[in-house]
Amino acid sequence: MKRIAVAALTAGLTASAYAQHAGDNVVALGWFHVTTQHSSTPLITDVAPVPINTPLRLPSSFTSAGTGLSASNADTVGLVISHFFTDHIALTSVAGVPPTFKLYGHGTIKPPGPAGALGSQNLSDPATNPIVGSVRQWSPALIFQYYFRDADAKFRPFLGIGVSYNWFSDIQLNPNFVKATQDDLGSVLAAGAGKSGQTQISAKASSSWSPVFNLGATYNVTKHLGIVASVTYIPLKTTSSVIVKAADGSELGVSRADLKADPIISFLALSYRF
Repeated sequence: MKRIAVAALTAGLTASAYAQHAGDNVVALGWFHVTTQHSSTPLITDVAPVPINTPLRLPSSFTSAGTGLSASNADTVGLVISHFFTDHIALTSVAGVPPTFKLYGHGTIKPPGPAGALGSQNLSDPATNPIVGSVRQWSPALIFQYYFRDADAKFRPFLGIGVSYNWFSDIQLNPNFVKATQDDLGSVLAAGAGKSGQTQISAKASSSWSPVFNLGATYNVTKHLGIVASVTYIPLKTTSSVIVKAADGSELGVSRADLKADPIISFLALSYRF
């Protein structure tokens, strides 16, 4: 009986050594793979309200049917920090190296009427794709997670829900796309506004708050070390815009589309509990 009691006590101490209890902190460093589930509205081009000095009859706004945008997948390093308020509830912050994406164009931007007969822009041209060679996405997130099973269990699945703030930086346009825009759509808008000289091309993407849905599991290998695997979904939408300006800096027009990236993010990492 004495041996049985000692064995039971030893097993209990060993199990608790792997646990995640209230007050614990866990840091996980690993790999994020971002898979975009992209869809896009057709591009809408808004023409600046400037005097039209030519018979191009450019409308103030037009939609180019069949156009759209899509984004590439990405990989990056991720850092996840969790604090356990109870044995089952944790608050997790998600950060890491912001991933970079490429953006591809589809279809043809073509103004209606005489302007379209003089100039249009084929966004699907392989020579100009990807139209954005690189854009960096920032999506820090806070997630409340619920861990199933007892705190002493080595394997613990979890579910989470939270919020992220998403913005974009370092947008690098493909030089071939910039040249094509200047020669085609840019020249038409400049002619319609009575502006001379080469147009200027830039791009931007809107920021947004988005919900975060998360599921995964942890496996505690030792008292401090573990393995974390999770899948996260963010219903993310951004408005991507290409801005055309005249040589004097005045805005001639903006072509924009709502891009639903809706990334599914896989995460695999080593964790350390303290």
